[in-house]
Amino acid sequence: MAVLDEIRIRARSAMCPIIGALLLAYFSYHMVQGDHGLLSLLQLQSKVEQARTLQASLQVEREQFEARVALLRPDNLDPDMLEERARVMLNFAHPNEIVILE
Repeated sequence: MAVLDEIRIRARSAMCPIIGALLLAYFSYHMVQGDHGLLSLLQLQSKVEQARTLQASLQVEREQFEARVALLRPDNLDPDMLEERARVMLNFAHPNEIVILE
């Protein structure tokens, strides 16, 4: 009986550190692997960086389009741009031009 009592006493005294270690392991795992963990943070930062790169390239493209549109405004009409757009819209070309279709 004394041996069983000794085992019970030691088991009870070891329960708190074991439960603490299990809780530490559980929270450590979810800190790294969880939905809001470190790996998710790294993936999210990567997606944000890709979105910023895409946004920058689209901003440049938008500025180019805005510059071309500004050339067609009535107060600042560029004859070359007007001719280019008319040719594209009406499918016209000069007789000595070579047309390359894309």
